[in-house]
Amino acid sequence: MGGLLERLCGWFSGSGESVCEAGQMRMIVGLGNPGAAYKGTRHNVGFETVDLLAARYGVEVKRRKFGALAGEFSAGCGKVLVMKPQQYMNRSGQAVATAAGFYKLSPSDLMVVTDDLALPPGRIRLRASGSAGGHNGLKDIIGRLGTEDFGRLRVGIGGPGVVNTKDYVLSRPAEEELEAMNGAVGAAVEALVCWLEEGIDAAMRKYNVRGGDV
Repeated sequence: MGGLLERLCGWFSGSGESVCEAGQMRMIVGLGNPGAAYKGTRHNVGFETVDLLAARYGVEVKRRKFGALAGEFSAGCGKVLVMKPQQYMNRSGQAVATAAGFYKLSPSDLMVVTDDLALPPGRIRLRASGSAGGHNGLKDIIGRLGTEDFGRLRVGIGGPGVVNTKDYVLSRPAEEELEAMNGAVGAAVEALVCWLEEGIDAAMRKYNVRGGDV
């Protein structure tokens, strides 16, 4: 029966060990700032990524739930909740903690998608855990959850040498950056699908060995 369950789930690590349980809920949170004024800014690349992921599964992230806009679809062994917190970036943690508590999720069931100044446009990087790295959204989530042990997918927005980082992240990419940025969002969606279907180790092998190049 165990082998049959694993085949039905279809989620395996490289060693052949199942990486999810039947009926398991997972949550993917895209970080950004709500409102039309922030649409398309570098800081909102997390919103863009979860919107594109949800569209791939035929749903929209528009239902109000847990202080966020949410959508739900099935993938792998169970349901996937995608969310865009509707507080400003530095208060993202409340919606995440509320949803995680409601569904009794473990940290490994959570993936947060965020922008990253340290990565050039067109690059992505997956991690199973880690510090906030100076990102206020991640910092608030870590504080609310009381742990750093959840997945994060960073999408590069560049910015080396930028003096006013706030103005930079809240502005829209220059025309010459758009192709790389759009490619990174597409690659981020593929990495999320890999995480859902094959687990974090497989996703990191596939998307970090090559540095997330698009």
